[in-house]
Amino acid sequence: MHAGSEATPTISFDDFMKVDIRIGTVLEAAPLDGARKPAIRMRIDFGGDIGVRASSAQITVHYRPEDLVGRQVAAVVNFPPRQIGKFMSQVLTLGFADADGAIVLASPERPVPNGARLI
Repeated sequence: MHAGSEATPTISFDDFMKVDIRIGTVLEAAPLDGARKPAIRMRIDFGGDIGVRASSAQITVHYRPEDLVGRQVAAVVNFPPRQIGKFMSQVLTLGFADADGAIVLASPERPVPNGARLI
């Protein structure tokens, strides 16, 4: 097993449902100035009830800001905001580490409505 791949304790379905994972479309993306590690800041549209939220992600190995605009991404929308340098990240954009540890974004295989919840 690779480091970090150990199984975690079993949780209930109710515990899982506490994590609000939604799909949104990246409206804007740019390098995050002042970050200790290279990152991209994004404005992501999660649709009517949630709206547009900001996020930063350390995804510079596989993605350029201009390639992210229009792409759908998955994010946890019910974490508290987190200050990253001068930037306030409002959602946690989700991804998986590849064999070298670089992040690959989690996204649906087909377009879904912004704000769709992972079920």
